[in-house]
Amino acid sequence: MADTVILDVDGTLVDSNYQHALAWYRAFRRYDVTVPVWHLHRAIGMGGDQLVAHVAGQEVEDAHGDDLRAQHSEEFDVLIDEVAAFADTDALLSGLREQGLRLVLATSGGSKHAEHFLDLIDGRSYADDVITSGDVEASKPAPDLIELALEREHTRDAVLVGDSVWDGQAGVRAGVPFLAVRTGGFSDDELVEAGAQHVAHDLSELLDHVRREVASPR
Repeated sequence: MADTVILDVDGTLVDSNYQHALAWYRAFRRYDVTVPVWHLHRAIGMGGDQLVAHVAGQEVEDAHGDDLRAQHSEEFDVLIDEVAAFADTDALLSGLREQGLRLVLATSGGSKHAEHFLDLIDGRSYADDVITSGDVEASKPAPDLIELALEREHTRDAVLVGDSVWDGQAGVRAGVPFLAVRTGGFSDDELVEAGAQHVAHDLSELLDHVRREVASPR
């Protein structure tokens, strides 16, 4: 049983993965590097500090890494108003609080975009804490975000909710059970292989699972 839920934001609470993939594609093209969009999508959920080398190699990271991250942010700014919260995001957050669970929003994104999405989902009214990539040395799939959330909440009885294999890998490394949702476009098999103990089709199904299997008795 858990007392805390650590929630990813991009791709889990807001429908942003494909905009991120397109923004990265455009950023790479500025430097005459073409990475197929499908390949970029498979890397979304991984922090920008690790994504460049993962999809394009260490040589590109060494030559253009910081500039690519800045260009991705600029390209994503153009698309950010197209990002919407998933229909059941508010119901999920309010439902988890009704179960007496503490909530931490932990995102591999930067603080600027995180603030926009927090406003979009009224996240600060629900969350006990918010952690972004700027708070840690390494983003997902490194466990730093998850470990910081556990430290701040003074608990080991937490579960991680996310949409990507990178969330799962971070959770496994931090020793936190991973509950996955299909909202990011990853398959059941991929998410299970990454450590998911349960894969939900959407946020409503995820909330039902938490109510049945995860929340501590009140």
